[in-house]
Amino acid sequence: MILINENYARLRGSYLFSEMAKRINAHGGDVIRLGIGDVTCPLPPAVIEAMKKAVDDMGSADGFHGYGPEQGYAWLREAIAQNDYAGLGISADEVFVSDGAKCDTGNIQELFSHLSSIAVLDPVYPVYVDTNVMAGRSGKFNEEKNSYKDIVYLPCNAQNGFKPKLPDKPVDIIYLCYPNNPTGTVLTKEELKTWVNYAKRENALILFDAAYEAFVREEGIPRSIYEISGAKQVAIEFRSFSKTAGFTGTRCAFTVIPKELSGYDKDGNMYSIKELWNRRQTTKFNGVPYITQKGALACYSQEGRVQIKDTIDFYLGNAHRIREGLKSLGIDCWGGVNSPYIWLKTPGGIPSWDFFDKLLDAGVAGTPGAGFGSAGEGYFRLTAFNTRENTEKAMERFAKLKI
Repeated sequence: MILINENYARLRGSYLFSEMAKRINAHGGDVIRLGIGDVTCPLPPAVIEAMKKAVDDMGSADGFHGYGPEQGYAWLREAIAQNDYAGLGISADEVFVSDGAKCDTGNIQELFSHLSSIAVLDPVYPVYVDTNVMAGRSGKFNEEKNSYKDIVYLPCNAQNGFKPKLPDKPVDIIYLCYPNNPTGTVLTKEELKTWVNYAKRENALILFDAAYEAFVREEGIPRSIYEISGAKQVAIEFRSFSKTAGFTGTRCAFTVIPKELSGYDKDGNMYSIKELWNRRQTTKFNGVPYITQKGALACYSQEGRVQIKDTIDFYLGNAHRIREGLKSLGIDCWGGVNSPYIWLKTPGGIPSWDFFDKLLDAGVAGTPGAGFGSAGEGYFRLTAFNTRENTEKAMERFAKLKI
């Protein structure tokens, strides 16, 4: 008999973005897509040139590279440590290069017991929840509450400024994403310090998704959790070149696991989380291609930095236009300042999937908040990842909506 992993049967319907794509394709016609967070600007010229040179390397006997280190080439790991974590005490051997933050945030849970209790923000990036459902940590799904029995949900809404309270019961692993996907909101250093203190006090682990850190523009907003004292004892950080440098189709990211971070078995024996992840990667992962890593390295060149900043500034310009357009229509919204995401209250309290369909009829696609969890109902996400022309045209279509 072929027995399946029955936890997969607990997953709810289609993956959010698959369901959106199905509805958009069925609708047809001229649709401006402000839903899925996929970038639209081309790769920076410095990255393209570096990748072209890397292709030439692969065409010669002296320059050819086969299997690379599963952890990433030393020159890229060094560049990441020296540039992204300057002054924070992160060394190159604590950096693990991968093919995506989505992959890493999903795969990291393999290191921890199926008995570990999980806390997530609500609304939440679906991967955090679904991978723990697959691993058997979720318990049964409650249709009425639109949530899993054994997962601790931390509501983020307009009433609390989208800044969740600490868990009201002990948890082992906490997923935090800031700047936040989907709400686009941020935490100050003081607010993030509260979470680090909680994790230290409760001997909990923070999985900190910083995929959108390059969009931070305001003072006092941390780009890394390691800016907070004590975080290296309780946190793993995930970052990506996808939204930073347009690598969504090129695939390169990295995870940072400090040497100070430890876990325990049921008998109290201590293990290095960094070494466990290294063991997992060397067994299940063959590394990111040499050509891709050379492109990522170019992001840290002087030209690369300028080009990347220009692109991010362009997306933030789109975000500003969306925010101002929504406000002019009397629609409450958040985010879009330190993030490419704008989170809005659906007009008249219309359910978010109903609003998705109405907006689709107007020729604009966004993301229904309910797809991110029960606390997302009544909200909606738009992204700044499009052309300036399409962004402005989308807001013109928005203004013609009849709710």
